[in-house]
Amino acid sequence: MIGAHTNVAALFCFFAFLLVTIGITVFASRKAQSASEFFNAGGQIGAGQNAFAMAGEFLSAAALLGMTGALALTGFDAILYSICVVASWPLILFGLAQPIKRLGTFTLTDVIAWRLSKRPVRIAVVIASIPIVLFYLITQLIAAGGLVNLIFGLPYFPAVVCVGAIMLCYVLFGGMRATTWVQIIKAVLLLAGATLLTALVLSRFHFSVIEMFRAVTSTYGVGTLAPRPSQGLARWDMISLALAMTVGALGMPQILTRFLTVGSPVEARRSALYCTGIVGVFHLMVLLLGFGCLALVGRQAIAAAGGAGNMAVPLLSQMLGGNAFFGYICAVSFSTTLAVVAGLTLSAATTFAHDIWAGVVRREHASNEARVAKIAATVVSIAAVLLAQVFEHQNVAFMVGLSYSIAASANFPVLALALFWRRLTTVGAVCGILAGAAVSVVLILLSPTVQIDVLHRSPEAFARLWWCFPMKNPALFSIPLSFVSAIVVSLLRPEPVANAGFDEMQRALGNLPPARATAGEGLDLSPTQAN
Repeated sequence: MIGAHTNVAALFCFFAFLLVTIGITVFASRKAQSASEFFNAGGQIGAGQNAFAMAGEFLSAAALLGMTGALALTGFDAILYSICVVASWPLILFGLAQPIKRLGTFTLTDVIAWRLSKRPVRIAVVIASIPIVLFYLITQLIAAGGLVNLIFGLPYFPAVVCVGAIMLCYVLFGGMRATTWVQIIKAVLLLAGATLLTALVLSRFHFSVIEMFRAVTSTYGVGTLAPRPSQGLARWDMISLALAMTVGALGMPQILTRFLTVGSPVEARRSALYCTGIVGVFHLMVLLLGFGCLALVGRQAIAAAGGAGNMAVPLLSQMLGGNAFFGYICAVSFSTTLAVVAGLTLSAATTFAHDIWAGVVRREHASNEARVAKIAATVVSIAAVLLAQVFEHQNVAFMVGLSYSIAASANFPVLALALFWRRLTTVGAVCGILAGAAVSVVLILLSPTVQIDVLHRSPEAFARLWWCFPMKNPALFSIPLSFVSAIVVSLLRPEPVANAGFDEMQRALGNLPPARATAGEGLDLSPTQAN
């Protein structure tokens, strides 16, 4: 193990980042008084800034630590994570950026429920969002716990508690503006660190990628650079993971609500375009770093460091750049987890305060949304810290796959139908959301991930349990089920108002010309409709 608790450079980088971001939070707290300022920074973030903030949300600990570790330990098969993540961005750019900005106010629920009855849809989305946010938060806290252990020598659980407390300060005092700037700083530091580390790796091989791959194959065989043939359940598990990672981003609330922080639909599209380039370049570097770790550090040393491969990049940085560069990479990795955790917590708090408190409990008498959001953020943080203890030894990239599965199953099908299918009804949307969320969570609980890795059943005992789910990722089953549930229920229970609202929504999106007033019109189908 790395004796990072004696590393002065790591401590310096860590506290420098902490002081800068705390200063930003103090500055932002002076403006984060209104609900609009707290939830979406008043829509005053520029396209370039928002692109880096979105990249900050997207490039989590799973990207830097989990994917490189998975590539080093399992070879080419792990590249599936990167390919699917990058492939999701054109879908967001061309399908969702502009509609979300035109229809949304504070949360993703505003878009889904625009032409439907608001209260039941809001309740369903919040119920589905709880496991999405918790799984993703757990992922980041696992990585953060390992990093703080490396930097300070703290035991895992106290390290996770400290990270949770720091993150909560950003959310409680700074709101969306502080969280956005923390994300921007983190994204710039992450890209700089990954670029320098990639250059150092390639310099060991005379800046020849082919030479690096030769070094990998000479030790681990040519099969490391090619997908392994998979049969039976393994093949279907890979397809299920690919599906979850590709469309899961289209249902992740903390990513999509970033489009609400800019001033116009054009700025939303532009920020998504910029972010696509940033994410694509970063994941090319992740590919090189993963195989660089394998060639230089070695699979045995990475496995011995623990964390299911999550410590591969810190090991590589210490080997190539010494303690100073190791300290920088650890601080950047820590800032990565801290920023994503803050964004997730704010997203969960906003969803609860705006969709449940203001939209369901108080309705037209809504007040104190920002205060309710802060209480919700505290509760979510405590729950995530406790659950992170249970999943301590899981690879963070794989844990992100589970979170994406739930988002892909609960939010994505109904969001797509709400935007593109006229006949979606309120009851159909609620059934689709709840069915997708419930089935994906239940199948994860019955899968080898929980039954074997968390509950420590033996593979033989697991095989004898007829009620268990044999695949690790449920998306292949839960996504179609969500679509089918929403469509069938909508066809069985038509809703004329929602049907008519589809044309009104298309006009709001600019896809249809404005309607001419007629004597019989009297429906109020605006976003402020309260059903």
